[in-house]
Amino acid sequence: MSKIRIGIVGYGNLGRGVELAVAANPDMELAAVFSRRDPASVKILAEGVPVCALADIESWKGKVDVMVLCGGSATDLPRQTPELAAMFNVVDSFDTHAKIPAHFAAVDAAARPAGTVGIISVGWDPGMFSLNRLYAECILPQGKDYTFWGRGVSQGHSDAIRRVKGVKDARQYTVPVEAAMDAVRSGSCPDLTTRQKHLRECWVVAEEGADLAAIENEIKTMPNYFADYDTTVNFISQEELDRDHKGIPHGGFVIRTGNTGANGETGHIIEYSLKLGSNPEFTSSVLVAYARAAFRLAQKGHCGAKTVFDVAPALLSPRDPADLRAHLL
Repeated sequence: MSKIRIGIVGYGNLGRGVELAVAANPDMELAAVFSRRDPASVKILAEGVPVCALADIESWKGKVDVMVLCGGSATDLPRQTPELAAMFNVVDSFDTHAKIPAHFAAVDAAARPAGTVGIISVGWDPGMFSLNRLYAECILPQGKDYTFWGRGVSQGHSDAIRRVKGVKDARQYTVPVEAAMDAVRSGSCPDLTTRQKHLRECWVVAEEGADLAAIENEIKTMPNYFADYDTTVNFISQEELDRDHKGIPHGGFVIRTGNTGANGETGHIIEYSLKLGSNPEFTSSVLVAYARAAFRLAQKGHCGAKTVFDVAPALLSPRDPADLRAHLL
């Protein structure tokens, strides 16, 4: 049986993770990597796989079964996913939660006339956490959801710090507040503010001669990033940052507390957690599983935008349904 031909659009941390994930799945093969950079400057791990200019991607119609889009949610994916869904089956990791409905509509409008499948917002949140929130709500309709992220590196928040005047490099960790998680796990259904649920921990390398007090103040008062949180700013050397903070770990918890019984007298807690050694490598692995689903849906004649809510779990697995029933059910 022929393998599913995967294309990678963008070769940063996520793109490299997709390459590794494709290599780990025997029913897939990497067909090509597409980059806005000079293809000659992009070195990939796979031998014999072409690196192509993103501008030439249309010439690959019919040669790639699913394009896995590895750009950023701020500016890349809102444009790239609809454009490419008009030519290919696509999967992306768009993660700006408030803008998912508009992104879905744009991808759907492009994919339906083209007869392609576009699965959006694939990863661990949105993605795996989304599924667990849905399952838990359906099982315990009388209850309350809580999502905690971390301890882990937030790449978007780290980038925001690096844009502050006088900052040379930085990492930012999102840290769940233990007392808040304990209160949730007690089943008391607390009402928690943003500040009560998470801390922001910043490790900053300042440029020589920079005003450290000004940097700290700008970080702590930054709207949409740090102003609503208890934030600590730690200044360290580049050597310390490279040595102690070079990884990109992440994870978190989805918890739902709820009640059943005639008078709600029976309490239940559903908890799902992730502890990720590498945020981009794990996200890439989720993307590749959903690339398989996109290919299978397209083969069955489906088209249009989809989310993880629309994909049956069996479509993610390389194993056939009988095997799944025999060994996993």
